[in-house]
Amino acid sequence: MSSSRDAYTSWTVRAVAWFIDVVPVVIAWTLWEVVALGTAGRDCVSFDGGGLSCSATSSRAADMLLGAVAVLTVGYLVWNFGVRQGTGGSSIGKSLMKFKVVGERTSQPIGVGRSVLRQLVHVVDAVPCFAGYALPLVDTRRQTLADKVMSTVCVPVAPQAADRR
Repeated sequence: MSSSRDAYTSWTVRAVAWFIDVVPVVIAWTLWEVVALGTAGRDCVSFDGGGLSCSATSSRAADMLLGAVAVLTVGYLVWNFGVRQGTGGSSIGKSLMKFKVVGERTSQPIGVGRSVLRQLVHVVDAVPCFAGYALPLVDTRRQTLADKVMSTVCVPVAPQAADRR
């Protein structure tokens, strides 16, 4: 792979792709929160001194939706970051932002298992203070710590011949 920084995807483009990728998760969990709050039972007790203490209990609907949202979230994340990104190089967000994750030495998608593992290794980027996520701002290959551990890089997708007309 080329060592020019321009050969690799910028931090800003990567961040936008991440936001796109998490939108379905945020929508699903927001829906659950709305249902949980809207259907929760409330039990309030007033005290002689004028104080009020309330507690909420979850509803059956919220509990069932919680299970469904949890399963759907895990399924979506494994499909998007494991299967889709592992076999084709790009998650939904990366596809829309026109870049892919490839092996540093092979320039090919890294496979489902390594792609899931790469996502799990991103925990390293969060220690300390999410500094690993900022590393692409100064690294010559624009890699996070997880990219370095997994020997991956993010590269722009070359336009197809039909797109160049």
